[in-house]
Amino acid sequence: MAVVRVEIRKFDGSAHRAFPATLLGRDEHGTWLGIPSGTVSDTGKVYEIPGVVLVPHSGWWTAMFNAAPRNTSVYCDITTPATWNDDTVVVTDLDLDVRKIRQTGEVQLVDEDEFAAHQAKFNYPDEVVHQARAAAQWLLEAVRGEKEPFAAHFHRWLAHVTP
Repeated sequence: MAVVRVEIRKFDGSAHRAFPATLLGRDEHGTWLGIPSGTVSDTGKVYEIPGVVLVPHSGWWTAMFNAAPRNTSVYCDITTPATWNDDTVVVTDLDLDVRKIRQTGEVQLVDEDEFAAHQAKFNYPDEVVHQARAAAQWLLEAVRGEKEPFAAHFHRWLAHVTP
Protein backbone atom coordinates (compact mmCIF):
# COMPACT_ATOMS: atom_id res chain seq x y z
CA MET A 1 0.00 0.00 0.00
CA ALA A 2 1.09 3.54 -0.73
CA VAL A 3 2.32 5.80 2.05
CA VAL A 4 0.99 9.36 2.26
CA ARG A 5 2.65 12.10 4.27
CA VAL A 6 0.09 14.15 6.21
CA GLU A 7 1.32 17.68 6.96
CA ILE A 8 -0.62 19.93 9.30
CA ARG A 9 0.46 23.55 9.44
CA LYS A 10 -0.53 26.65 11.35
CA PHE A 11 -1.90 29.71 9.57
CA ASP A 12 1.52 31.37 9.34
CA GLY A 13 2.80 28.32 7.43
CA SER A 14 4.79 26.89 10.32
CA ALA A 15 4.73 23.16 10.92
CA HIS A 16 2.25 21.88 13.50
CA ARG A 17 2.65 18.12 13.05
CA ALA A 18 3.20 15.55 10.33
CA PHE A 19 2.96 11.79 10.15
CA PRO A 20 2.98 8.97 7.62
CA ALA A 21 -0.30 7.23 6.81
CA THR A 22 -1.31 4.34 4.60
CA LEU A 23 -3.55 5.13 1.65
CA LEU A 24 -6.54 2.85 2.18
CA GLY A 25 -8.78 4.10 -0.61
CA ARG A 26 -11.24 6.70 -1.80
CA ASP A 27 -15.01 6.82 -1.82
CA GLU A 28 -17.84 9.33 -1.99
CA HIS A 29 -16.70 10.90 1.30
CA GLY A 30 -13.06 11.46 0.40
CA THR A 31 -9.66 9.82 0.84
CA TRP A 32 -9.18 7.39 3.73
CA LEU A 33 -5.76 7.09 5.36
CA GLY A 34 -4.78 4.46 7.91
CA ILE A 35 -2.69 5.08 10.99
CA PRO A 36 -1.65 1.72 12.44
CA SER A 37 -0.47 1.29 16.01
CA GLY A 38 3.15 2.30 16.33
CA THR A 39 3.00 5.12 13.76
CA VAL A 40 5.43 7.87 14.80
CA SER A 41 4.87 11.55 14.01
CA ASP A 42 7.65 14.03 13.28
CA THR A 43 7.28 15.32 16.86
CA GLY A 44 8.00 11.85 18.23
CA LYS A 45 4.41 11.13 19.25
CA VAL A 46 3.61 7.44 18.89
CA TYR A 47 0.06 6.58 17.88
CA GLU A 48 -0.56 3.64 20.20
CA ILE A 49 -4.23 3.23 19.26
CA PRO A 50 -4.92 2.82 15.54
CA GLY A 51 -7.20 5.11 13.59
CA VAL A 52 -8.17 6.35 10.17
CA VAL A 53 -8.16 9.87 8.79
CA LEU A 54 -10.75 11.08 6.31
CA VAL A 55 -9.65 13.89 4.01
CA PRO A 56 -12.88 15.03 2.34
CA HIS A 57 -12.98 15.80 -1.38
CA SER A 58 -13.83 19.37 -0.41
CA GLY A 59 -14.51 21.08 2.86
CA TRP A 60 -12.87 22.93 5.71
CA TRP A 61 -12.17 19.90 7.92
CA THR A 62 -10.54 16.52 8.33
CA ALA A 63 -11.73 13.71 10.59
CA MET A 64 -9.92 11.10 12.66
CA PHE A 65 -11.81 7.97 13.67
CA ASN A 66 -10.16 6.19 16.59
CA ALA A 67 -10.35 2.55 17.63
CA ALA A 68 -11.38 1.60 21.15
CA PRO A 69 -10.39 2.03 23.90
CA ARG A 70 -9.53 5.63 22.97
CA ASN A 71 -12.13 7.83 24.69
CA THR A 72 -12.54 10.12 21.68
CA SER A 73 -14.13 8.03 18.94
CA VAL A 74 -14.34 10.85 16.37
CA TYR A 75 -12.10 13.92 16.29
CA CYS A 76 -12.60 16.52 13.56
CA ASP A 77 -10.08 19.27 12.95
CA ILE A 78 -11.36 22.45 11.35
CA THR A 79 -8.80 23.12 8.60
CA THR A 80 -8.40 24.84 5.30
CA PRO A 81 -9.33 22.61 2.34
CA ALA A 82 -6.69 19.98 1.72
CA THR A 83 -4.12 20.34 -1.03
CA TRP A 84 -2.43 17.31 -2.54
CA ASN A 85 1.07 17.21 -4.00
CA ASP A 86 1.91 13.70 -5.18
CA ASP A 87 2.02 11.59 -2.00
CA THR A 88 1.65 14.51 0.44
CA VAL A 89 -1.54 16.12 1.73
CA VAL A 90 -1.34 19.50 3.46
CA VAL A 91 -3.95 21.27 5.59
CA THR A 92 -3.83 24.35 7.79
CA ASP A 93 -5.20 23.76 11.28
CA LEU A 94 -7.65 26.50 12.30
CA ASP A 95 -7.78 25.36 15.92
CA LEU A 96 -11.50 24.63 16.31
CA ASP A 97 -12.26 20.94 16.81
CA VAL A 98 -15.36 18.78 17.09
CA ARG A 99 -15.10 15.56 19.04
CA LYS A 100 -17.34 12.71 20.07
CA ILE A 101 -16.79 11.02 23.42
CA ARG A 102 -17.02 7.24 23.09
CA GLN A 103 -18.54 6.39 26.47
CA THR A 104 -21.21 9.09 26.62
CA GLY A 105 -21.81 9.87 22.94
CA GLU A 106 -21.48 13.56 23.78
CA VAL A 107 -20.40 15.75 20.85
CA GLN A 108 -18.37 18.83 21.77
CA LEU A 109 -16.95 21.92 20.09
CA VAL A 110 -13.53 22.51 21.64
CA ASP A 111 -10.63 24.96 21.47
CA GLU A 112 -12.74 28.06 20.86
CA ASP A 113 -10.27 30.00 23.05
CA GLU A 114 -7.35 28.87 20.87
CA PHE A 115 -9.32 29.83 17.74
CA ALA A 116 -9.93 33.33 19.15
CA ALA A 117 -6.28 33.75 20.19
CA HIS A 118 -4.93 32.61 16.81
CA GLN A 119 -7.57 34.64 14.95
CA ALA A 120 -5.99 37.73 16.55
CA LYS A 121 -2.37 36.52 16.36
CA PHE A 122 -2.48 35.41 12.70
CA ASN A 123 -5.12 37.95 11.60
CA TYR A 124 -7.44 35.37 10.05
CA PRO A 125 -9.33 36.94 7.14
CA ASP A 126 -13.11 37.25 7.61
CA GLU A 127 -13.72 34.54 5.01
CA VAL A 128 -11.50 32.08 6.90
CA VAL A 129 -13.37 32.83 10.15
CA HIS A 130 -16.70 32.38 8.38
CA GLN A 131 -15.68 29.09 6.75
CA ALA A 132 -14.21 27.74 10.00
CA ARG A 133 -17.35 28.52 12.00
CA ALA A 134 -19.61 27.13 9.26
CA ALA A 135 -17.57 23.90 9.09
CA ALA A 136 -17.70 23.53 12.87
CA GLN A 137 -21.48 23.99 12.90
CA TRP A 138 -21.95 21.51 10.04
CA LEU A 139 -19.76 18.94 11.80
CA LEU A 140 -21.57 19.37 15.12
CA GLU A 141 -24.88 18.64 13.38
CA ALA A 142 -23.51 15.80 11.26
CA VAL A 143 -21.76 14.00 14.12
CA ARG A 144 -24.68 14.50 16.55
CA GLY A 145 -27.14 13.39 13.88
CA GLU A 146 -24.95 10.39 13.03
CA LYS A 147 -24.88 11.30 9.37
CA GLU A 148 -22.44 9.34 7.28
CA PRO A 149 -19.55 8.96 7.34
CA PHE A 150 -19.80 9.67 11.09
CA ALA A 151 -22.30 6.92 12.01
CA ALA A 152 -20.98 3.55 10.85
CA HIS A 153 -19.36 3.99 7.43
CA PHE A 154 -15.90 4.60 8.89
CA HIS A 155 -15.86 1.15 10.54
CA ARG A 156 -15.09 -0.57 7.22
CA TRP A 157 -11.98 1.61 6.87
CA LEU A 158 -10.99 1.25 10.53
CA ALA A 159 -11.03 -2.53 10.09
CA HIS A 160 -7.98 -2.17 7.82
CA VAL A 161 -5.81 -0.94 10.72
CA THR A 162 -7.24 -2.80 13.72
CA PRO A 163 -6.42 -6.40 14.61
